[in-house]
Amino acid sequence: MGKLYIVGTPIGNLGDLSPRAAEVLGEVDFIAAEDTRVSRKLLSHLGLHKPMVSYYEHNLRERGEEILSRLQAGESCAIVTDAGMPCISDPGEDLVRLCAERGIGMEVVPGPSAVIAALAVSGLPTGRFSFEGFLSVKRSSRMAHLEEIKNDRRTLIFYEAPHKLCDTLDDLAGALGPRQVSVAKELTKVHETVLRTTLDEAARYYREHPPKGEYVLVIEGAKPAKEEEGALSFEEAVKMVRKLSASGKAMSEACREVASLSGHKKGELYKAALQTEE
Repeated sequence: MGKLYIVGTPIGNLGDLSPRAAEVLGEVDFIAAEDTRVSRKLLSHLGLHKPMVSYYEHNLRERGEEILSRLQAGESCAIVTDAGMPCISDPGEDLVRLCAERGIGMEVVPGPSAVIAALAVSGLPTGRFSFEGFLSVKRSSRMAHLEEIKNDRRTLIFYEAPHKLCDTLDDLAGALGPRQVSVAKELTKVHETVLRTTLDEAARYYREHPPKGEYVLVIEGAKPAKEEEGALSFEEAVKMVRKLSASGKAMSEACREVASLSGHKKGELYKAALQTEE
């Protein structure tokens, strides 16, 4: 029985490929790639010449069975996407599921991810977030999706293509209100840019500056309603912080967790909790 290697590749800067990823790509029997032309450039950069098969949304059923047969016969395969981690909002997810169902061994070789990179540089809360992928092009499905997440307090992350960016920002602003957003493009590349503004201002900006490239939108989560039924009062939140701290959790981590749940500011909780202990 062979093994499937899930290999992360650079999202722009080839220098981000890990030594382990390069080693695995050099050792496997063949590579399954979203676009063999794109992956061939990476292999050429590494001085590698490997058999490749295309594996993408429209051939995943047929090609997936072919890959599984080769794995079951003892060959090893690396699956890669055009950029970043394969199998995340990507057809490789189906191949991993099939391998898991049939008991084929797998090993992940982590690498760059546009989702995590954009979140890290966004300036928005990173403790809890939800990756929402691409919004549907179908209007009804798109609006249903936005209705479903509009009260989610987690930071929200979307992918978007340039030709749909303006309409998507308009829809997000209409459904979610004037929230903070970080719009990232060309991450790790020479012309990396991150626009930090509000959804409505971002929509206005890109109407005046036609978008180019692929985008990652990182959006502020919903704020808790002040009078929400069952919401923690400030005093109750401080008590929860002290209880978590007494159980062994670091005070700063306890404050961060309770702030996320209650909507009270972490710094104010921290200060109050310390004063209560004195």
